[in-house]
Amino acid sequence: MENKKKILSSKESVILLLSVFVVGFCTIIYELLIGSVSSYFLGDSIKQFSLVIGLTMTAMGLGTLVSRVIKENLIYTFIFIEIVLAVVGGLCVPILYFSYMCEPVYYPVMFVLIMMIGGLIGLEIPLLTRIMEKYYDLRNNISNVLSLDYLGAFIATLAFPFLLLPLMGIFESSVFAGLLNLIVGIINFYWFKDKITFKRKAKLKISSILVLLLLTGTFICSKGLMKYWENNIFDDRVIFSQQTKYQKLVMTKNKEDIRLFIDGNVQFSSVDEHRYHELLVHVPLSLAKHRENILVLGGGDGLAAREILKYKDVKNITVVDLDKDMTDLAKNNRIVKELNQKSFFDPKVEIINEDAFKYIENSNQYFDVIIIDLPDPNNSSLARLYSREFYKLASKKLSKEGLLVTQATSPYFSSEAYWCVKETLKAAGYKYISPYHVYVPSFGDWGFMLATKINYDLNKFNLMVHTKYLDSNTFKKAFVIEKDIQRNDIKYSTMDKPAILDYYLQGWRYWN
Repeated sequence: MENKKKILSSKESVILLLSVFVVGFCTIIYELLIGSVSSYFLGDSIKQFSLVIGLTMTAMGLGTLVSRVIKENLIYTFIFIEIVLAVVGGLCVPILYFSYMCEPVYYPVMFVLIMMIGGLIGLEIPLLTRIMEKYYDLRNNISNVLSLDYLGAFIATLAFPFLLLPLMGIFESSVFAGLLNLIVGIINFYWFKDKITFKRKAKLKISSILVLLLLTGTFICSKGLMKYWENNIFDDRVIFSQQTKYQKLVMTKNKEDIRLFIDGNVQFSSVDEHRYHELLVHVPLSLAKHRENILVLGGGDGLAAREILKYKDVKNITVVDLDKDMTDLAKNNRIVKELNQKSFFDPKVEIINEDAFKYIENSNQYFDVIIIDLPDPNNSSLARLYSREFYKLASKKLSKEGLLVTQATSPYFSSEAYWCVKETLKAAGYKYISPYHVYVPSFGDWGFMLATKINYDLNKFNLMVHTKYLDSNTFKKAFVIEKDIQRNDIKYSTMDKPAILDYYLQGWRYWN
């Protein structure tokens, strides 16, 4: 009889220790989910994650304080908290997605969710610690609880980017984490039901079943819910949607207009993308003294490569894009493949799925032209690709007479960010920098910077390939910078102080 009690006690302690591990796991997952969603929608990932972490820690502290007033029915309270947390945490991302449809309420909703989740998490650990006093002395109890909580958090930091996000995406990962909390509650209910009164058992059973049905239904219907959300967020019909390891890809269609969005920001429209890509590619290539080796950083849609392939003397095109799913879309999707004219199947084109910074840092090659076709610097990760350090590395990979061109956001909607790119290129050591821009109907006025080590005479522009928009007249017009978009006293951007991020967010925040 005594041995049976010891075995039962041992199993109960194991259940509680596993609960601590899962609690730690889910804690970090919820923080990462809310921080990621807010970064996708609002940009400025440092700000969003700082808010999420700070508010969560504050709420956890308040929850821990509240736990001292709970003196009885500890196991019942813990199970009830897991059920409530399963609902709030599991549905936090769906709630945020739909609150974004009415953007002014997004921050208040996010604040309430974080405070609720953090407060419930703050209650969990003290309650588990007190429940486990029966099985361990104080020293071992604290050690066991904290070590397993931290281990769960560590596993979560690995699971989120490498498993949950690529396999399930943000939406389903949220529901999955909620189900984990619910499972913890159900398992503890099963093992400790003898310590719970009949009425409370009935409440927990009914609550568990209802929450299980809710979360399971949400998980099963997640694709339909996402489609409904996307169709309400995007003006046109959504024809493709994919959450990759790095970003959310969405394609829409309205008659003949095909648009690609990355994390909600339009990347191109099929009706006018030729204006953007012709200015991006043909300005440097028409001026270049050599065009054998071309590097494209970004350009995962294959549209820049399409324009480069018009030059017969080009021998090698290296396209470096972090997201393999993006380049696979360009290769395999019928619509995109038609737009880029199967450019990624040309033997001259080599696709490398790697971070642009790491590639430019480690590459031993030299290029005649470097074309930077990266997304706007709306978060700290992208801002480093507009830094002095990045441009310095790029200059070392340019041949002696090489040219670099980069898209530089809108000189009208984000003027300070546009001129920040010029100041940053200057700080990186480029001797000659020429700003130019073009009106793209789907984007508005959009800007570029041409940077070189030697002086190129822009009057010697000689376009030798077929284009839809660019000619000698539109070329000259592109380099005319109107008085009202010129800016002075602009700082340059570094990895340590990403001034461009502040300039960019400030500019677009005004127009949004």
